[in-house]
Amino acid sequence: MVRAATTKLSSRGQIVIPEEIRNRLGLEAGDQFVVVGEGDVVVLKALDPPNIADFGELLDRAQRSAEKAGLTPEDVERAIREVRRKR
Repeated sequence: MVRAATTKLSSRGQIVIPEEIRNRLGLEAGDQFVVVGEGDVVVLKALDPPNIADFGELLDRAQRSAEKAGLTPEDVERAIREVRRKR
């Protein structure tokens, strides 16, 4: 059963996640969240960054996909420059 709690929005736009919920979900200071708002609903989704071993696997998969698509390192560098220029 989902247990609800109440909290308030501070004048600085901060929300405190109640201690019972932080403990139950294993949340700690510095954890990051995706925030989605629609109508009167706000959803916080905790981000779970990959560990270093998973990150290496993700890089390997990305490299294999790029090679399969026929992309060269120069193609990737050019795409990165284009995206950075648009910022």
